[in-house]
This record gives sequence, structure tokens and C-alpha cells, in this order.
Amino acid sequence: MSYSLPRLFVVSAPSGTGKTTIVRRLVDDHPGISLAVSHTTRSARGNERHRRDYFFVKDEEFDAIRDGDGFLEHAEVFGNRYGTSRKEVEGKLAAGRKVILEIDWQGAAQVRAAMPRAETVFVLPPSRAELEKRLKGRKSDRPEVVERRFSEARQDIGKWRDFHYVLINDELGETCRRMSLILEGRGGPYSVADEQRSKRIEQLIASGGWEAQGPLPPAPPNLLRTPESCGGMPD
Repeated sequence: MSYSLPRLFVVSAPSGTGKTTIVRRLVDDHPGISLAVSHTTRSARGNERHRRDYFFVKDEEFDAIRDGDGFLEHAEVFGNRYGTSRKEVEGKLAAGRKVILEIDWQGAAQVRAAMPRAETVFVLPPSRAELEKRLKGRKSDRPEVVERRFSEARQDIGKWRDFHYVLINDELGETCRRMSLILEGRGGPYSVADEQRSKRIEQLIASGGWEAQGPLPPAPPNLLRTPESCGGMPD
């Protein structure tokens, strides 16, 4: 059995960046990849379906799973709680599938601590203006929710340094192609450990209008090991 390639991937991004669309397309295009469906206490939106998009649960059920150590990670986001079932992830990995988690940076840190071989990917919007446009284009959120999402997205931007890979979602097809390379173990050009790439990301953030309201808060020390220092999960 090969241990050269990871099998658990975490994709995080500021709200409105497009990570859900990216992950869904990857799962649709790659039969060997599964999405770990999260639990949430929020209500379903639009065409969302129970068990397909989320496990929609009451607070009491969420608490019971959490208290039984049933979540690999969990966090509160915009007043709602989200969690990834440990049983679901471990079951899919045991079945030989690659698994993607679509969660925020808080959850990514928890997964990385629990499963050190997981590979983490942070997706950035191309600019401040584009993210604001995408968030305002959502019809399901009230204006005050959109403003809060945008404010918190600005804080989230600085978390990219804590991930193994960083991508810019300026064109969906290209972003999915790059994500596919990462899943195949060929994501070196998008590694945060690459000094030149990190400099380009810093320049993009600086030129994208993110510092128009003052500098971003300093990023915390990188608590996650780089891909070169990590072992892989069974392939």
C-alpha cells in the first residue's frame, strides 16, 4: 500500500470566494473523491437538501454529537454552528476514497491537529471589489449579514499563510484545474512554502484594495507544517 499521497483535503476561503462551487465541481468531475457533508444548526436555503448539502440538525442534536466527541471539527460562524462528523470522514477514508472538507479556517486548524496528514488549501478572491460584488449578489442574505460577512472576510484573508496551498479564484475552470493538481500530489507551484509564490500573494493582497481601510491584522505564526514536512495518508 502506498503512503506517498494524502487522502484528506481541507478547502477554506473567506465567505463569498466560491469554495462551495469549486468543491462541488471537483466532486462531480472526480468519481474517486467524496465531500464530507457537514452538520449545521442553520436552516436550509433555497434548493439545499438534508444529507446532500448539509445535515440540518437542532441545537440539541448538535450538542449530543459534540459531547460524544463525534465531530472532527466544529465552529460557530455568523451565529450558526457547523461541524464535520468524525464517523463520516473516517468511514470514507477507510473505504479508500479521497475526502474533501469544505470548512472555515477555524475548522481547518482543528482538522490539522487531529489528522496531521491532511492537506489544506486556502482560496482567495481576486480582489476586495470582486468579493464585495459576489457577496452583494447573494439574494439569501440580509444587507446587515452581507456587511458582516464582508468585514469578517477581510480578517480571514490573513489566514492564508497557515495553509499548505493558496489559490486565487479569478476564473472557476482554472481554479478547479489547479485544485485537481493538488489532489493528484502535483500542487507544488501553489505551495505557501514557495517563497516566490508567497510574495506574489502578498503583492496581490496589497494591490487588491484590501488595505484601503488600513493594514490587515498581523498573521499568526504558521502553526501548520508545510507539505514537504508531512507524511502522506494511504493512497
